[in-house]
Amino acid sequence: MIEVTLIDSAWADVEEGTEALVDEWMVAPGDRVTAGQTLGVVELVKTSHEVAAPSAGIVKEIKVGKQETFGRGQTLIVLEG
Repeated sequence: MIEVTLIDSAWADVEEGTEALVDEWMVAPGDRVTAGQTLGVVELVKTSHEVAAPSAGIVKEIKVGKQETFGRGQTLIVLEG
C-alpha cells in the first residue's frame, strides 16, 4: 500500500496549522495510474499544486474528497502496487 500526500516542499514557509483544499481529483477508485501521473490538484495558500503518483499502481481509496481540506502530511490517496 502506498500513501500519497502533498509533497513536503509545497508546505515550505507555510504557517503551522494551515490547511490545503482539494480542488479536483482526476482519478477514481479502481483506476490504474503510472508513476508521475497527476492524480489531482490542490490549493495551498492561493497556489495550485499537482498531486502526482509516486509509483504505478491502482487507486484503492481517496481519503480526502473534492472541496475538503487537509493538513500537512495527511494521506490523500491510497494506491495498491
